[in-house]
Amino acid sequence: MTTDIARLPSTPFGRRTLLRGACGALALGTLPGLAQAASGPASETVLRVADYKALDGLALEASGNAGSGFRSQFAEFASGNLIVEAINAGSIDVGSSSEIPPAFGIAAGARLSIVAVVKDDVNWQVVLVPPGSPIQSVADLKGKRVGYVRATTTQYYLAKMLGQSGLRFTDIQPISLTPSEGQAAFEQGALDAWAIYGYSVPFAIKKGARVLVTSNGYLSGNYLYLASPDALADPNKSAAISDYFLRLRRAFAWRAANLERWAQVHSAAIGVPVETDLEILRKNSRQRDLAPITDADIASAQNVADTFHQLGVLPKRIDIAPAFDRRFTDILSRPLS
Repeated sequence: MTTDIARLPSTPFGRRTLLRGACGALALGTLPGLAQAASGPASETVLRVADYKALDGLALEASGNAGSGFRSQFAEFASGNLIVEAINAGSIDVGSSSEIPPAFGIAAGARLSIVAVVKDDVNWQVVLVPPGSPIQSVADLKGKRVGYVRATTTQYYLAKMLGQSGLRFTDIQPISLTPSEGQAAFEQGALDAWAIYGYSVPFAIKKGARVLVTSNGYLSGNYLYLASPDALADPNKSAAISDYFLRLRRAFAWRAANLERWAQVHSAAIGVPVETDLEILRKNSRQRDLAPITDADIASAQNVADTFHQLGVLPKRIDIAPAFDRRFTDILSRPLS
């Protein structure tokens, strides 16, 4: 096989595009063939994959599952809503997001299909309170200044937590902030609580912040793999997606069994201390996995969409079930060899 490395052209979605192989090579000390070519019709098929910084593409490389008979182009995106836009525009064939961007995309008439479900951690999506805060429960947030990231999982689980405590979103002083804005406001004492996710959490805890409550029990932990209907209609691209999903499952299994090695590679790629990365991985509610669609997954996505409609953020109620496509159930259920 020969290695085929290419850079994707820029698009109107404001994303930075690059082939995943280049940055992974720095972390691994080698340049595995992320995009591979083989003889025959499959080699003429190019699967255009949306990814996030140091996520699935890097897992494929680190685990030795990057090689394939199909060619792949990986493009890095900053958010799921941009991936939805790119799939709708036909510039990307497959990519993942939380349960939220597809709901907004469908409400806006986007063409997309939901073809698989990533099962992932929820322990690092939390509500934080500052050091020494008297707040002891979600009920204590009434009337308080609470930061969150609008139209993300933080707004969803915050609304669910408030509802379970008999409060509405309007019973707090909700302040929509980006993660960096939220961090600054939280550290400056401008927030009484902060709904946030990811690496902001352990860094805040090291500075004395306290976890009021995690999103475990409020978030499903589902992240949806989306595909372009045009790609699904192309037999070669559909076969390439199937191959990609099988390799991803193997990569995730390797990652779960090699947390220390993965932390070394991943932390180097994103620029955080390896100890912080490993702490998060070891305390995850579950390790990242790829699964076939179930009725419960569809119900969860519908609940998310309904919640955002009730909050007045999603302009209309949608039926999300028709967007789910279970054609990859076999490859996603098959025991790994």
